[in-house]
Amino acid sequence: MLASIINAVLVLLGSALGMLFKNRIGTRFHSILTHALGLCVMGIGITSAIATENTLCVIVCMVLGTILGEAAGIEDRLDAAGELLRRKLAGGEGGSRFTEGFVTASVLFCVGSMAIMGSMEAGIQGKYDILISKGVIDGVTSITLASAMGVGVAFSVVPLLLYQGGLTLLFAQVGPFLDNAVITEMSAVGGVIIMGIAINMLGLGKSKIRVGNMLPAIFLPLLYLPAAGALTAALG
Repeated sequence: MLASIINAVLVLLGSALGMLFKNRIGTRFHSILTHALGLCVMGIGITSAIATENTLCVIVCMVLGTILGEAAGIEDRLDAAGELLRRKLAGGEGGSRFTEGFVTASVLFCVGSMAIMGSMEAGIQGKYDILISKGVIDGVTSITLASAMGVGVAFSVVPLLLYQGGLTLLFAQVGPFLDNAVITEMSAVGGVIIMGIAINMLGLGKSKIRVGNMLPAIFLPLLYLPAAGALTAALG
C-alpha cells in the first residue's frame, strides 16, 4: 500500500507542475505533446499486448469484458464521478475538460502490466520496485496531461489508490495461488485497452473509444484460462 501512496503523491506533484506551467505552453505545444504522449502510450500498450501466449483468450476476454462494462455503464459512472468532483471541489474548471482529464488519467494510471505486476510483487513479496518505477512514469506523464486537461488529472489519485491498493491487498491473499499464465494474459488484455487510450489521445478514431467500459476484460482471464483448460481436458 505504501508504494501506491508514493505513486499517488508523484501524480499530484506532476499535476501541480502541469497546471502551474500550462499558461506558458501554447496550444500548438499542447497538441504536439499530447500526440507525443499518445505515441508513447501506444508503445506501452503494444509491448504488453504482444506478450500474450493465448490470443484467443485476449479476444474472448475483450469481447465479454466490453459487453459487461457497457451493460454496467462504467464509463458513464466515471463521467458522473468526474462531474461530482468538479462540482464539489473544482467548480471553476470547465466540466468536459475536467471529466476528460479525470477519466483519461484514471484509466491510464490504473490499467497495464506494471500496475498488475507491481501490485502482485508488493502483495506477495513486499517489494515496491515496480510500483515506485511506475509512480515516476505516472508523475512525468501527469505533467503533460494536467497541462492539457487540467485539475481532473490530479483527482485520478482516488481510483488509483483504490485500484492499486486493492490489488495489493488482494494479491497478498490470493497471489500465491495464481498461475503465471493468468498474469500474462491479464497484462495483455490491459495492453489492448491502453492502445485504445492511445488512439483516443491521437484522435485517430471517427468517434471516441469508450475504454472505461472495457475494464472488466482485464480480470476475465482469471475465469477463461481455467475454463479453457478444463474444456480441453474434457475433449482430449
